[in-house]
Amino acid sequence: MAAAALDLLELVEFAWHDCYGDVTPGEDVVEDILTCSQGDLAQMIQFARLAVEDARDLRLSADEIRPSKNGPGAGGLTC
Repeated sequence: MAAAALDLLELVEFAWHDCYGDVTPGEDVVEDILTCSQGDLAQMIQFARLAVEDARDLRLSADEIRPSKNGPGAGGLTC
């Protein structure tokens, strides 16, 4: 599964370059993909696609999972 996840991240880089002209997405985008995927490859594929389509929506989903400064996050798997 790790090899497939790495291949997927490489595809995200290619797509990011084609869509935005940047060589790679920022570390925050990759972190958001991993956060939302919760270790599930199928979810990782969905959120990798969302990252390329609209990284802002991905960020909102990831923020719902992450713990906030004032305590635990929303705790739901809304991604």
